[in-house]
Amino acid sequence: MGVHSNSRMNDRRYRLVQTFLLILIAPLLLAPSARAQQQHPRSSLPSAQQTPKMQTPTGDQEKKKKSDLEKETGTVNDRIFEVMPNYGTVESATTLPPISSGQKFRLATAGVTDYFTYPFIGFLAALDQANDSPKSWGQGWGAYGKRYGASYADNGIGTYMTTAIFPSLLHEDPRYYQMKKGGFSHRAYYSLNRLFVARTDSGHSRFNYSEIVGNAAAAGISNIYHAPEDRTLSRNLGTWGMLIMWDGVSNEMKEFWPDIRRKVFHKTSP
Repeated sequence: MGVHSNSRMNDRRYRLVQTFLLILIAPLLLAPSARAQQQHPRSSLPSAQQTPKMQTPTGDQEKKKKSDLEKETGTVNDRIFEVMPNYGTVESATTLPPISSGQKFRLATAGVTDYFTYPFIGFLAALDQANDSPKSWGQGWGAYGKRYGASYADNGIGTYMTTAIFPSLLHEDPRYYQMKKGGFSHRAYYSLNRLFVARTDSGHSRFNYSEIVGNAAAAGISNIYHAPEDRTLSRNLGTWGMLIMWDGVSNEMKEFWPDIRRKVFHKTSP
């Protein structure tokens, strides 16, 4: 029963991921119509008005718009669809100086404590509640609290493992460097490939131990607080795969968000 319950739970989460991917890809498929609309006098006026606004701020004013963490790490938290966190993303550079272990931990903390995380974890916990997974926790607000805590811990420990702890120990760079150029399929492949290829602090490429081993460690640690019937190999593998899958979805959205921002929201910069 435990395996079937986990399978149903994963199916629902996979459907959620498919919805996110449709949201991501649809604007790109509609790009030609968006460009056609921009040629109309009424739709070209806003873009003409935006140009001087982007050129007006001085260097000091631009710096004030970025947090200290963004300035220190060379990243930009340009929120996806204006709400989803986008920490650790590098938009306009191919190489940057390495960041310290302290900065890696600060990036992880920013993601774990971001305001968007709390309702998102609440939704995942609601899925588990609807599936009555695990059954020993039952129903009611107390059970929902346990599921919320477990989902939050899964996400938080996974983030610290892949963004701070293992990158610090192995001298890997947890930042995501956008490709921004090339065809859709090429960039989509690049985004997923970043799950398995890491950039080291010295600028070289190697297997992404922080992502793969870090999430495996997070799945193993989760046995401490998950219900006894969930401390199985199948559930651990499911948690490990889910953590990697969410990171893959995150990479795809980080890569293509500038295209959506430009073609749909007509903004050429964060």
